Amino acid sequence: MREQMNMLNIVWFRRDLRSDDNTALAKALDEGLPVLPLFIFDTCITDELNSDDARISFIHERLARMDADMRPRGGGILVMKGDPEKVFDRLSEEYSISGVFANSDYEPYAKGRDNKIKTLLGRKGIEFNLYKDQVIFEHDEILKDNKEPYSVFTPYSRKWLKLYSAEKPVAKEHMNPAGKLADPGTPFPSLADRKFSKSSQKVRDYDLSVISDYDKYRNIPAADLTSYLSPHLRFGTVSVRKIAAHAYDLNHSFMNELVWREFFMQILASFPEIVTASFRRKYDGIEWRNDETEFRRWCRGETGYPIVDAGMRQLNETGYMHNRVRMITASFLCKHLLTDWRWGEAYFAGKLLDYELSSNNGNWQWAAGTGCDAAPYFRVFSPAAQEKKFDPAAEYIRKWVREIGTASYPEPLVDHEFARKRAIEEYRKGLNRI
Repeated sequence: MREQMNMLNIVWFRRDLRSDDNTALAKALDEGLPVLPLFIFDTCITDELNSDDARISFIHERLARMDADMRPRGGGILVMKGDPEKVFDRLSEEYSISGVFANSDYEPYAKGRDNKIKTLLGRKGIEFNLYKDQVIFEHDEILKDNKEPYSVFTPYSRKWLKLYSAEKPVAKEHMNPAGKLADPGTPFPSLADRKFSKSSQKVRDYDLSVISDYDKYRNIPAADLTSYLSPHLRFGTVSVRKIAAHAYDLNHSFMNELVWREFFMQILASFPEIVTASFRRKYDGIEWRNDETEFRRWCRGETGYPIVDAGMRQLNETGYMHNRVRMITASFLCKHLLTDWRWGEAYFAGKLLDYELSSNNGNWQWAAGTGCDAAPYFRVFSPAAQEKKFDPAAEYIRKWVREIGTASYPEPLVDHEFARKRAIEEYRKGLNRI
């Protein structure tokens, strides 16, 4: 039996950067032992990023807010950097730990990491407790009648909404006031203390006032009337239970977007191979052109198609792109240029402040026609038609493509009608190769 004197529990924050309605934190505080809040800048992830990556700056900013809230209660957040296995090995020698509490993460890397941590802590007699928190329903809670996962959105959403209507999970706004927080023994570190630097890009605060009219403006990029919730849900600075409860009676279209998020999460949890493979393997026969020069022009926003170029420039400058334009740019890369969706998915992963593997992968495979419930391969967006419908006065385009209408703006990389026919023909051939 472990020595009870000076024992504590650790709550390990990951994608849940908030003190209110945080399941792992609430469970840890309810145990009665002092709770040491911990965050680890995982070098297995951060070593792949620039030191001034905006997502790192955002995480640090949110941790600083949480730390400031905890200090008056005698606690604070211990912020470390390294391989989580090595960090916990060290902490288990420095503290008498009863248990580690964390909220579940469903991405393949995170699941593998957590299995290693569970094994390490188990050898030391320390419990590792995981809780549902970043989703309303986990992947095995919404299943077909035969207990198989859904691969089509509409029946999944019907069952999701029916179950939500029956349960309506309630958010708990504050930390347990009787719970004890442990002093980390060190002041909150600066970015420089952890060998990072501040980004010039900023994650915008979310705005729930747009939800009631979300269906009216969601496809109009120039209106800029989206909630900007996605990075906050990605890093858990706000509870998804709180957002769902707010949105449920306000706007069906917005609620549907929350369901899409969980649909793609359960697809990833059930079919982790989609990280590198097409969900619909019959499309593995496509022979992508993968022209590197064309790809670089797409990345820079120099395709000669204004709506595509506007989206890519917005992404490069701000780390964000309007959702309608994400579909247009993704379709253009896969269908017009016949470039492997994995190239585009990886580029977005490196740039998007709201990057979430399940949604990014799901939406790219949807655009490419290779994913679950995807757009049919013969559906090829016309950029000109999309511009006319969603940016008729070219307000969005002019904001990001400042040389539009001048001789310095490039000619189109490829003719639309030619590209459409070429894509349909190659997809047909690809299907016949398998």
